[in-house]
Amino acid sequence: MKNFDLKGSIVAIVTPFQENGEIDVDAFDQLIDWHLENGTNGLVVCGTTGETPALTGDEDAFLIERAVKRVAGRIPVIAGTGSNSTQECIKYSRKAEAIGVDAVLVVGPYYNKPTEKGMYMHFATVAEAIDVPIILYNVPGRTGSKISVDNAIKLANDFDNIIGIKEASGDLALFVDLVARRPEGFVIYSGDDFLASSANLLGADGCISVIANVIPNAFAQLMKASLEGDVATVNDIFYKYRVLMDLMFIESNPIPVKTALAEMGRVKEVFRSPMCSMEDVTKRSLLNELRKLNII
Repeated sequence: MKNFDLKGSIVAIVTPFQENGEIDVDAFDQLIDWHLENGTNGLVVCGTTGETPALTGDEDAFLIERAVKRVAGRIPVIAGTGSNSTQECIKYSRKAEAIGVDAVLVVGPYYNKPTEKGMYMHFATVAEAIDVPIILYNVPGRTGSKISVDNAIKLANDFDNIIGIKEASGDLALFVDLVARRPEGFVIYSGDDFLASSANLLGADGCISVIANVIPNAFAQLMKASLEGDVATVNDIFYKYRVLMDLMFIESNPIPVKTALAEMGRVKEVFRSPMCSMEDVTKRSLLNELRKLNII
């Protein structure tokens, strides 16, 4: 199962809401169509950028099923199914598997702060309970704990359906270690737009991206160029958008990216609490850069 054929730009898609707080289904469909038209290679639904912590289980399932049906096999669909409860993670993952996703993205258990042994046992138990491919998700800045390289490699060697990792620690050295030690067919995705092209040039396989929500075609080109070793094109695209990449995290994700999409007329500027609208000063910085790039 390790031969999971997905490289390049994988958008962690936002969840649009209507003014009344309900999911904006039409906007969600249109976002998916836009990505299909602009070269996005894969889609993550119900990830961090999709405000998943504020969604209900029924809403998660609805969005996953909607995405699978809308995409209709044209690109892989990956569902975020992580939890700080191993049994809940299995429940969410089984539901996504039944819907027909191509893989699940499973974040390291948050808040609990498991030991190395506990972290291994969590993923091992999930892997034994499902057949769908699993992508580990290391984001210690949000979870308060980390999936070590040792654990990631051990899990990859022990379970055929653990096929990759989204590495979002912000440490380029970890990509080097993962690339050097990974088993054949184990994919490595950046969870950091800013580091993604550098990681690809070192041997990684693409990015599960925030900024791809805003510049899908340009980011797909950046990933393609970096995977092909085309440094000149990488530099042209990266330096054009590097400030915008930083601004995507000037406030907590997905606040800036969703604000940008609202200014572009693609979603409404509506968040689920505790996410909220941007502060005036940071919003001005974001809008100025979007105007400079002729995005709005």
